Amino acid sequence: MFRDSLDNAFDISTFILENNGVLPLVIPITEPAVGFGAVAGGAYFLKKKNREQKEDIIALMGGLTTNGTWLVGGAYLGFWNNDSVRYRGVVGYGDLSLKFYDPNAESFEFQLQAFMFLQQANFRIGNSDFFLGGKYRLSIINIPIFKGNELIDPIDLELTNSGVSLIAEYDNLNNTFSPTDGLWVHLSYDQNLEIIGSTKNWGRLNFFTHWYFPVNDKWIPALRLESILATGDTPFYALPFVTLRGIPALRYQGDLTFLAETEQLYNITPRWGLLGFTGIGTAIKSFDNSDIENDVVWNAGGGFRYLLARKLGLKMGADIARGPEDWAFYITVGTGWLK
Repeated sequence: MFRDSLDNAFDISTFILENNGVLPLVIPITEPAVGFGAVAGGAYFLKKKNREQKEDIIALMGGLTTNGTWLVGGAYLGFWNNDSVRYRGVVGYGDLSLKFYDPNAESFEFQLQAFMFLQQANFRIGNSDFFLGGKYRLSIINIPIFKGNELIDPIDLELTNSGVSLIAEYDNLNNTFSPTDGLWVHLSYDQNLEIIGSTKNWGRLNFFTHWYFPVNDKWIPALRLESILATGDTPFYALPFVTLRGIPALRYQGDLTFLAETEQLYNITPRWGLLGFTGIGTAIKSFDNSDIENDVVWNAGGGFRYLLARKLGLKMGADIARGPEDWAFYITVGTGWLK
């Protein structure tokens, strides 16, 4: 059940697909912003009559870290009608210990207690690789008073965010979990609206692209570009931030972010591969002050990947990354650029 018939290597494809298996997951958390910990749970792959179709996934997870952060939640990922409709539903609750950085880069610890509910559906346009869709997201946020809170809008401490999104995508990636070929381009606009229950109006314009362009079976370069623009009266914790391995979440925030990152995967064998990556990003704190010299940041690192489920194309591995301030370690299931 845990051996691949092709190479006799450890593989969980048969366990998941042929025996209606639930995949137990224990994923270490090493995000610098929340400390060390683990997420544990399971993912159930819904087998379909047509084996060529993507499996739907039901997941239940819970996590805890050393700085007191904990979370629980569930998700359903659906690929319906021969992948002409892609559905995502998420519900969860988290009590997160994070850091807020003032304009002088001084940090203040705060607790963010959040309930989140999300419904999203993207629809394929004809037989093309273009999708149009929409999303509804509700989050209820409570933040106890913390040192440094006088620097932010008091309304942000107890907030309901209720918003809708418009989504446009192009996606011809060869695999959902660990792609090695193809292009994914995403453009969306999220708008929270008082008329549907939000405490205040604010939004975000999101753009990213992931491009995998294999040179041959062994060497697979990839490129990631991303930019996010905040609009309206955005809460301090929801401002865009630079998301690169080796840089803590929320560390470099602003009204507008840009980043570029490249990965270079080299497959030593069909199962094992080595990965190197580096990137650069910037956060423009305010359009009133476009001096970004102190907020241009970088990362670099490497790791390995193992093909854990050949029939699903799912890889797992570990990365070590260095940012401008410190080292970080990550356990990766699927792509390191998961969205």
